[in-house]
Amino acid sequence: MPDISLTTLVFLCLAAAAAGWIDAVVGGGGLLLLPALLLGLPNVQAAQILGTNKAVAIVGTSGAAVTYVRKAPVQVKAAVRIGLAALAGSMGGAFFAAGISSDVLRPVIMVVLLGVAAFVMLRPAFGTATDEERRTVSRTRRVAAIVLVGGGIGFYDGLFGPGTGTFLVLALTAVLHLDLVTASATAKIVNVCTNGGALAMFAYQGTVMWQLAALMAVFNLAGGMFGARMALRKGSEFVRGVLLVVVLSLVAKLAFDQWTG
Repeated sequence: MPDISLTTLVFLCLAAAAAGWIDAVVGGGGLLLLPALLLGLPNVQAAQILGTNKAVAIVGTSGAAVTYVRKAPVQVKAAVRIGLAALAGSMGGAFFAAGISSDVLRPVIMVVLLGVAAFVMLRPAFGTATDEERRTVSRTRRVAAIVLVGGGIGFYDGLFGPGTGTFLVLALTAVLHLDLVTASATAKIVNVCTNGGALAMFAYQGTVMWQLAALMAVFNLAGGMFGARMALRKGSEFVRGVLLVVVLSLVAKLAFDQWTG
């Protein structure tokens, strides 16, 4: 672990806690955690930042997943199937990450996210599926969830990363007709798998600062469990509001990165 001042260490731990909260509610904690690591550790190689980020995030995501499974109507069987596809996809994405320029992906992701934000704002009923809609999900949609949501978003997480949890929530809501709280809960299980696949690749490459990650992970775990409890208590409308804030913030960050790059 590099030499880090106490002020920087406190800053990184607080950022990890906030990122865990955001990630548990609606995904997108990397929007805060990655920039914090880059700002706090400007002389550390990007590969080590990415690897450490995954080591921190998987702990908070796992804690939130456990909290949701205990208290929310999570579709565990679907989550595990999608998660296995996501694990394979994220390992594949991490393998190809070195050959892809993020400058190519940022404009595409910004357009997609702006479309998502407009859709959520113009469709107030989004994320409030009825019991009948959930019961009548076709086999085709379930297969699509495994292949597209699991494999596709998992690959994206390993390749690029920002907003993976948010994409999972949106995709699960749209494809499987889940309400936003159930989608957030199910997404956490899938996200554990995507983080695990990417982390395995980074660990194999020796690009994880384990001591720093362990300390930050404690705060990320606390934030994640608190965020999961708040989402369960406040319901879909609260998650919907946080979702819009995170999506628009992610667009702003990607636009800033594109402009400054």
